[in-house]
Formats: sequence, C-alpha cells, structure tokens
Amino acid sequence: MLKKCCILAMDQGTTSSRAMVFGLDGSVIAVAQQEFRQIYPHDGWVEHDPADIWKTSLATAQQAFQEAEGKGFSVEAIGITNQRETTLVWDKKTGEPVYNAIVWQDRRTAAECRRLKSDAGAEESVQQKSGLLLDPYFSASKITWILDNVEGARVRADNGELAFGTVDSFLIWHLTGGTQHVTDATNASRTNLFNITTQCWDQELLSLFKVPASMVPEVLDCAAQYGVTAEGILNREIPIMGVAGDQQAAAFGQCCFDKGTIKSTYGTGCFAILNTGSEPLFSKNRLLTTTAFRLGGKPTYALEGSIFIAGAAVQWLRDGLKIVQSAAETEDLAASLKSNNGVYMVPAFTGLGAPYWDPEARASLFGMTRATGKAEIVRATLESICFQTADLLEAMAADGTHPADLRVDGGMVGNDWLVQFLADVLQLPVSRPVIMETTALGAAMLAGLSAGLYGSLSEVAKIWQQDRLFKPAASKAKELTRWRHAVEATRAFARDGMSDEG
Repeated sequence: MLKKCCILAMDQGTTSSRAMVFGLDGSVIAVAQQEFRQIYPHDGWVEHDPADIWKTSLATAQQAFQEAEGKGFSVEAIGITNQRETTLVWDKKTGEPVYNAIVWQDRRTAAECRRLKSDAGAEESVQQKSGLLLDPYFSASKITWILDNVEGARVRADNGELAFGTVDSFLIWHLTGGTQHVTDATNASRTNLFNITTQCWDQELLSLFKVPASMVPEVLDCAAQYGVTAEGILNREIPIMGVAGDQQAAAFGQCCFDKGTIKSTYGTGCFAILNTGSEPLFSKNRLLTTTAFRLGGKPTYALEGSIFIAGAAVQWLRDGLKIVQSAAETEDLAASLKSNNGVYMVPAFTGLGAPYWDPEARASLFGMTRATGKAEIVRATLESICFQTADLLEAMAADGTHPADLRVDGGMVGNDWLVQFLADVLQLPVSRPVIMETTALGAAMLAGLSAGLYGSLSEVAKIWQQDRLFKPAASKAKELTRWRHAVEATRAFARDGMSDEG
C-alpha cells in the first residue's frame, strides 16, 4: 500500500499555476498547468488578478488529484511552493482582496525605497535584521503602497480587518476555507519584515514600513501542519504539510542540504541559492541572506543572488518580438552561430537584480549591424542569462564561498546549448537532474517529511538523480568582460535619463 501513496505539489508561479503529483520515489504521476494573465498598468508595474491565481491553482490541483487517484494512487499530503515577494492584502472575514497582487517584478515603490535609504542607517538596519536590501523587489514596500493608495485600506488595516500574505498564505487561506492565516519561514524571510536571526516578525521593521502587526501571518517550519483542505476543494480532507518559496523549494528538491551546495533555477527569473549552514552569512557584495529551510525550529541559511529576467526574456522574443514561435527554437538558433557576432543583450526589462540592484535600468541591445538577425538576438538573450549567473557567483566568491559545482533546474535547462555555455562561462561543472522541475519536487519532499512518508533527509536525498553533467570547455572570459561593459553602459544611460527628468 505504501508504494501507492503519493504527494500533491501545488506550484504557483509567475506566469502559470501548476500541480504535480509525485510518487515517494520522485516519479511524476500527474501534471496539470494553466497560464494566466499578466497585468502591466504602467511602466515598471506588474500585477496579477488574485482571482486568477486562486482559480488556476484550484483547477490544476483538482485535475492532478483526480488523475492520480484515478490511476489507483492515494494523495496523502499537499506541498505548496510559490512565486515569492508577490504581495496580497485581503479582508480577514470575506477573503476579498483590496487590490490586485503586486508581483515581485514590480518597481513602483522605487522612489519610496530611495527615500528610506536616505534615512540614516535604514538600509543597514534592514539588511542586518532581514538579510535583504531595501528594494521594491520585496513585499514590505508593496504593502505600504497598497495601504496608502487604496481608499480606506489604511484605516481598515489599523482596525485589524485586513490580512497580508505572500501567495502561499493566500492559497492556504482559501484551501482551508479561511481558517488558517499562516506562512513558512522561507516566504516570511522575503518580506523585509522578518528577522532571520530571531525567526520572528520584527517590530522595528513593521514600524519602518508602517505595517500593522495584526496583518502578518503566523510563521511555521517548512515541514509542518498547515491545516486541511475544506469541503469542496478535493473529494476529501487532505493535510497541507509542506511549504517553501519557489527558490528554496528548488534548492530542497535539488537536495542542497549540506553547507556549500548550490543550485540555480532558470524560470521566469534566475535565482542561485548557496547553502551556508546554521549561521547567516551577511554579504558584503549585495547578495541576499535568506532562510534556505527551517525544520524542527532550526533554520538553515543561504546566500542568494536574484536575477529578475531569464525565461521572461525568451517569452518576450516569442510574444513581444515574435521572432520565435516557441522557446524550443532558441537552442537551434543559438547553435547555428559560431559566435555571438558582437551582439550583447542586457535584459533589464524590470531593472537589474543582484549584484547591481538598479531598479531604474532598462533592457538594451548592443553591437547590432545590418547583418544582425534573429539568431544573433536569440543567442544574445540566452548568453545574457549565463553572464548574469557569472556575476552572482563572482559576488559569492568575494564573500568567501567557492562552490565546486552547480546544480541547475527549471524549464530553460532542457536547452543543452544554454547549459554548456553556462558551464563554459562559469568554468564549473554544471549538473542537470532527471527531474528538472525541482521546485514542485521540493515542496512534495517537505510535505512527505512532515507527513512521515520519509524518515530523514538522507532518505529524501536518495530521490535525486543526475541526468547529465556538463563539463566546462572553452573559456568565455572575453565575452563576459564585454557583457559587463554593456551592463555599465545600460546603467549609465538610465542615470542620464533620471538626470534629464530632474
């Protein structure tokens, strides 16, 4: 009977909601996925309709659940993973959101973050407590914006009527019929409001961002009892037993349990997480210190480099420029060229993340001639993702960490050309797992641990299997240098634009 037990992972992402059902050996039993609408009200603003998030999450969970159970499997637990930092505020009684979800990519609070930085010691205090920088990327300034710009929201929040949550918290609230307002330690650590050392909401940070303490959810371990599904969600009550933000879930799914192990996920954005052990390592090179996972009340920490645009740039090639019909075409187009022919792309569509943290930068293409065609633009786009990863690992090295290899995952790493170029740029072995969608797998692993389906981390680690190891070949040092020149030119252009506006 035990081999027929399985785990439902709900993976709520930036552009789609997915549900996957895993057997205890990591095998995929069922998959369902739905894309949903992206909303861009103004330059630099990105929103989602909360109804779309819930509707697609519920529909895919129900579809995957029914398929798995129809095959004779029994879903014993639910794990949840989610796009992080995306911010929702809703009425505690009705569950009705007061505004659209403000997405992690959104830059509308850049001016407010600059104002807070100008206050003596504000950014230093935020970094020492939360491990994060003062940037629009994180949840806190988004909450402030909602409370200050939605009519009546500030008064309702002060009266204790409103709840804040990242996407995991919003889903759990709905899955449990509004009975649970909770989150996990990894999502809490992405808000600018959570003290990662004490593992508690920080009153000084709440005051800095003017967020009432009554709004925030209870913080639980990543493997914990989060409640059970309400009537009408699935055909019976299923316990929610594991939660982690998408990048931490991917690190868990990659079995980065030991200090010094590192993974990089290539989805909408790109995120590298390096396990630093039981003590937080605060970066001197503008990387983030975050909670990798928390089990049994004990946090394991990580250094993280966050790149805002990875797969989203390929999506732009497909849907914006329409020079490819599918992402799969990009591999052959990039491989068709012997070099990039001097064309470089800086994909700063929503600013630059680590280690630059420049919210004003915008995307640029350099080195084009009349001979430049779609192959050059596609290749420059793929190369930019690898160059950005090199920037992250160089910053990690400056902080005293030197990983021996890199584990990769996410939809983009099915592209062999991209992964080989990444190994060449980094001059590191790059390992791709059999299951590349490790975000959902990590959520399932956490739920399985909590539900007692796995006895230990060492038992969980046996699930991971390598598909292919990409060994570094020719160095790309010259190309990396030219890329960095392009980044600086892009940032200078943005600074000049800000001066003109002033």
